[in-house]
Amino acid sequence: MTADPLVQITGLDIGYTRHRRITPAVIGLDLTVNAAEVVAIVGESGSGKTTTANAVIGLLPANGRITAGSALVDGVQIAGAKERTLRRLRGSVVGLIPQDPMVGLNPTKRIDAQLTEVVRLRGITGAAAHAEAVQYLDQAGVPDPELRARQYPHELSGGLRQRVLIATALAGRPKLIIADEPTSALDVTVQRRILDHLGGLVREQGISLLIITHDLAVAADRADRVLVMHEGRKVEEGEPGTILTAPREPYTRRLIAAAPRLAHGGRLVPRFDVRAEERPEPVLTLTDVSKTFAVNDLQRGRRGFNALDRVSVTVRRGQTHALVGESGCGKTTTLRIALGLEAATSGSIVLDGTEITGLSWNQLRPLRRTAQLVHQDPFAALDPKFTVRQSITEPLVSFRVGDRRSRTARALELLDQVGLPATYLDRLPGELSGGQRQRVAIARALALHPRLLMLDEPVSALDVLVQDQILRLLVDLQAALGLSYLFVSHDLAVVAEISHTVSVMSGGRIVEEGPVAEVFSNPRSPHTQELIDAVPGRAAVRRPTADVHA
Repeated sequence: MTADPLVQITGLDIGYTRHRRITPAVIGLDLTVNAAEVVAIVGESGSGKTTTANAVIGLLPANGRITAGSALVDGVQIAGAKERTLRRLRGSVVGLIPQDPMVGLNPTKRIDAQLTEVVRLRGITGAAAHAEAVQYLDQAGVPDPELRARQYPHELSGGLRQRVLIATALAGRPKLIIADEPTSALDVTVQRRILDHLGGLVREQGISLLIITHDLAVAADRADRVLVMHEGRKVEEGEPGTILTAPREPYTRRLIAAAPRLAHGGRLVPRFDVRAEERPEPVLTLTDVSKTFAVNDLQRGRRGFNALDRVSVTVRRGQTHALVGESGCGKTTTLRIALGLEAATSGSIVLDGTEITGLSWNQLRPLRRTAQLVHQDPFAALDPKFTVRQSITEPLVSFRVGDRRSRTARALELLDQVGLPATYLDRLPGELSGGQRQRVAIARALALHPRLLMLDEPVSALDVLVQDQILRLLVDLQAALGLSYLFVSHDLAVVAEISHTVSVMSGGRIVEEGPVAEVFSNPRSPHTQELIDAVPGRAAVRRPTADVHA
């Protein structure tokens, strides 16, 4: 006799109350999760996948409610359940790994205090609670768990913080773990280690796993079953191999086409094939740049930390040069030094023919018109009180370029270039989607006619469809305006889509560089090969479908 599903959702409707009206977020959803099964819910932002996960764990916001249907979790009806009932399910039956590990952890408490708080809910106290907390850190793959237990969240890397959240979820001994975008902010090698560990927990402990993600490649690699959502509805469901090779719905085909790893059969296929003789003059050159930071070590006192060690980078006119590598390898430090936001300890930086090493802020200011920065998080980069018009014209005002009429004309021209209608001119950032905000940030960076854009993970926070739109926009702008890009990313598939040349960084050094097509097809460094092997989407493409031998 087959056991009942751990999660059984039937005809579920969820809505949010706004201005006395209910806006549907999930419509007529059917979903099951069986014991020791990995199910992935995939879709773009606003598709209803996180709302579904919040309903399963009973954490819908105050204005959200289940309006129809049934949601059974371990035999308990969630729809209409009292808070007391939901609390008994949280932790012991359903554990949650939230998307942002820094937000998910209390910055004022040591790791040990946060984990033992969960353990104590099971009646374990004192030294036994501490020992069990350390045990769960070890199970989650945290190295030196006794040391990490004494540290604060800010003292850990993003990957380690995510592992602490996994340990916290495990501490309640749940039957189901919900992982809400658990690796979207992590580089590919850390992402692979986290997902490998979650998969191991499913196999070894029989825990069920519900993965919420916008990345179909991750879902297809890891899940037994994939459910695709669009505008609150389930549009397709099936085994990963079937979904990838024979998608029934146009929306699923759009998701696959927008994910370069899946569109190319799990391979990295560079857009550009740069030959050795194609060497335009450089717009930016870093030569033997080193950077040492002073850090406080509890055991050895104040000491120097080498963030960069003799790094040399060249960005050529009309081309894109990418910096790739794991978190902490020195990519962003290199970009900040190139932009003059950080002083190099040694080495030379030449921007548009001018040596900028040692220049004062006032001496650097005119060169801001040559190089502009596009941040990773477009919402944080834009003043929430500024309209789109004010954001785009801010650099023009700062450099006293033009008058009000000419600035507005320039803003309208830029909106057209980045594919936004003129009606958006007086909107606030809060009224825009993530992709629209990033388009505004790009328009602002272009306001002063720069020759070089420095882009720091510009699409890592966006879902795959919006990511694809922004990458196409950047390629089109480069072709139309002759722009050069210094592109920082941890996603090799994105780098293949946009970059001509690449530098692979590890431990503050460049371990390999050259044309993207050459480096990705014939990597010489073991570190480069490790990054390529960690790119998701390969296992799913190789996985046989259920009906191959039918």
